[in-house]
Amino acid sequence: MQHETDALVLGSGAAGLTAALTAAAAGLRVTVLEKTDRLGGTSAMSGAGTWIPANHHAEAAGIADSAEEALAYIRAAAPEGWAAREDALWQRLVEAGPQMLRFVERKTPLRFALTPEGDPLRDLPGAKARGRMLSPLPLSRWRAGRFALRIRKSTIPELFTYHEAVETDLYHHPGRTAAQLWPRLLWRLLTNTRGKGTALVTGLLRGCLDAGVRIETDAHALELTQEESGEVTGALVEQRGALHRVTARRGVVIATGGFEWDPELLAEHFPGPVDYLGSPPSNTGDGHRMAEAAGAMLDRMDQATLTPSIPTRLWGRILARPVPFHTEPNAILVNRHAARFVNELRFNIGESMDARDTSGAPVHLPCWVISDARLLDRLPPARWATRADPGWLRQAGSIAELAATIGLDPAALEQTVTRYNAACAAGRDAAFGRPSAADAAASGDKRRRGGLEAITQAPFLAMPFNRSILGTKGGPRTNENAEVLRPDGSVIPGLFAAGASSANPIGTRGVGTGTTIGPYMTWGYVAGQSLARRNT
Repeated sequence: MQHETDALVLGSGAAGLTAALTAAAAGLRVTVLEKTDRLGGTSAMSGAGTWIPANHHAEAAGIADSAEEALAYIRAAAPEGWAAREDALWQRLVEAGPQMLRFVERKTPLRFALTPEGDPLRDLPGAKARGRMLSPLPLSRWRAGRFALRIRKSTIPELFTYHEAVETDLYHHPGRTAAQLWPRLLWRLLTNTRGKGTALVTGLLRGCLDAGVRIETDAHALELTQEESGEVTGALVEQRGALHRVTARRGVVIATGGFEWDPELLAEHFPGPVDYLGSPPSNTGDGHRMAEAAGAMLDRMDQATLTPSIPTRLWGRILARPVPFHTEPNAILVNRHAARFVNELRFNIGESMDARDTSGAPVHLPCWVISDARLLDRLPPARWATRADPGWLRQAGSIAELAATIGLDPAALEQTVTRYNAACAAGRDAAFGRPSAADAAASGDKRRRGGLEAITQAPFLAMPFNRSILGTKGGPRTNENAEVLRPDGSVIPGLFAAGASSANPIGTRGVGTGTTIGPYMTWGYVAGQSLARRNT
């Protein structure tokens, strides 16, 4: 392994690879260390929906947008009180995001295209009906060179692109959709071409390799090295049983992913039930611990990407596969009191489900999706999920019997279903405002059906709807330059953080489907720029 470098990046997800590419393009010697034998982290497992406001693809399509409008939208969407600490980061995000996208397309084979989705919080100031959501076009994995067979696999079918997932009825009619798309799918199989997160990581890897970035796998960073002044100068690394001290002249970027696979950290910051995790099991908070040991302040540790998911099997484990099964017309969401508490079509449904009291304990959990027999006929992925985890689905001949199997009050659940069925008959959900037809906020996304349909056909179904975590979003607090801060607000020289291993300025409450990938890449870009400017 190279023992001296200019910039050391820990982690090979979208944030880390974007940081490495940016620093290398500025002339720095860059080394990326990946803890496992697979590259791409959680990003490789994602759908690669990418939210970037005021981007050049929207401009080319004649869609007017600006950083000012995007900032107004983020400010209006944010939880109360967040602006005081996050506004400077939001400003940097909307300014740097469009620059990052142009840079990535210039320096890699990645090409992005707009999706039909609009901003989901469409009634807020600055929201756009289209233009901020993109996703990469498919790429052959062979473009990643010697790493072509080392890109992490996903729980979702990467043979399809993100565009195809939202524009076709793939989730409800997978066989029919595949038959309609068979010529392009066959071509992808023959050419080792994939979409979604696989394409994203493939393109970023190609760009990094072309820029001279050194990429090492099975390289586990154990601790950061520091001068007496506190300046971070590198890391102690274990690789295949040998210890190495890697010196980084300009600094270190922590992009090691979340901490969701660390049981103690998860229980501390997400008390209560967790259903499934949808990230690499190597996401155990290594970067968080190293940064804290170096003096960093950890922040926003109770924030995460909480995505409705069903169970699937990968790597011999049961993992989360993102599927919005709760938006079917004959499905409702109830809490531990057997009561509905939210419009099931709300975009940030994870935030509603994860509501906490003043002590930090969950208010609604455990939660359940209640439906009837037609859901399994309409949504094949839900039927497949029972093969991965037979305990995921509970069935009963009556609502009262169903309630008993999941520990809810039978009379209360019967009353809740009766009220919902009455709302369906009336064509109006007066209690929570769920629309009687497909929600306009999901326009262009055929994964989400919506509407109102009574729950009447036995067997009746119950499926857990607690936290399925695709990645935590808390970590070292940074400034607008991605520099890691101490609790007193001072900068730890030479230490940067980006992606899921930093305190993300947009937390659980997302502003678009691509709230993770777009901002994560942008913060990687900002970190790379900061490294390039740093004089040592």
